[in-house]
Amino acid sequence: MRKVTLAATQMSCSWDKNDNIAKAEALVRKAAAKGANVILIQELFETPYFCIEQAHKHFDLATTASENPAIRHFSNIASELGVVLPISFFERAGQSFFNSLAMIDADGTILGTYRKSHIPNDVAYQEKQFFSPGDTGFQVWETAFGRIGCGICWDQWFPETARCLVLKGAEILLFPTAIGSEPWRPDANCISHWQTVMQGHAGANLVPVVASNRVGTEVATEDENLKLEFFGGSFIANQFGQRVADARNEDGAVITATFDLDEIAENRRYWGVFRDRRPDLYGAISTLDGVERP
Repeated sequence: MRKVTLAATQMSCSWDKNDNIAKAEALVRKAAAKGANVILIQELFETPYFCIEQAHKHFDLATTASENPAIRHFSNIASELGVVLPISFFERAGQSFFNSLAMIDADGTILGTYRKSHIPNDVAYQEKQFFSPGDTGFQVWETAFGRIGCGICWDQWFPETARCLVLKGAEILLFPTAIGSEPWRPDANCISHWQTVMQGHAGANLVPVVASNRVGTEVATEDENLKLEFFGGSFIANQFGQRVADARNEDGAVITATFDLDEIAENRRYWGVFRDRRPDLYGAISTLDGVERP
C-alpha cells in the first residue's frame, strides 16, 4: 500500500512578487496541515499573467533556475514540511526564454526542470511573444511520494502529453494552469470543457490528475481595456476520470484527495489499456497533416 495525498492550491496574484510567494506559502502550509504530500501551485504565480499583452518589458521578469526566488524559497519549505513542490517560473536560459517548472522533492532537492512544450497564442494569451517551445521533452521524476509527470497549462489539452508521461512511468499527473475568459468571445465559458479534457486523461491512462488554476481579474499594464477573468475551478480527478475534489472561484482555496498508488497500478494492469496499445498504427499522430510518409 502506497498512500499519497495530493493537493491543489488556487489564488489571485498581484505585482508584489514577495507577497505572491508568501501567499502561496500560506496555502502550501495549509495543504501540508491537511496531510498533503504533493502540493501543486498554479502557473507563473510570482506575478500576474503578463502574457496578457505583448509588452517587451516583461522579459525582465525572467530568471535562471538557479536565481529564481520562488524556487529557492520553496526548496526550503519543501524540506521543512517534507512535501513535494513543483514550482512554475519564467525561465531565462542564455538568449532564450521558457515557461518552465522545477520539481522540488520532499528533502528540498531540485530534481530537474521541465519546459512547456505547447505554446499558445491568442488575444490575451500571447505566450509566443515570450516563450520558445520547450526542449526538455516530457519529464517524469521519481519523488519521495511516487513518480510524477507534469505538463503546463496548454500542454493539458493534448492527450499525447498525458499518454507520453504515463508511458514514461508517471503515476500522478500535475498541470499548473492559467486559464480564464476569452476576450474575443465574451460569451465563451470553457471551464467544463477544460475539466472534461483532463478528466479524460485521468480515465484513459488510469492515473490521478491534479490541476491548479489562478483566480480573479487581471488587467494589462498598457491597455486597461484588456483584461482576463481567471475562473479558478482547480480540481483533482481520480484514476477513473471522476472529479473527487473541486475548488470553485474562491481566492485562497486548498483541496486535497488521497490515493493508493499500488491499488491504482493494479487497476491499470487489470484494464489492459497499455497492454493492448498498437503503436504500429499510430503513425499519423507523429505528423502535422495526418499523412504518413516512408
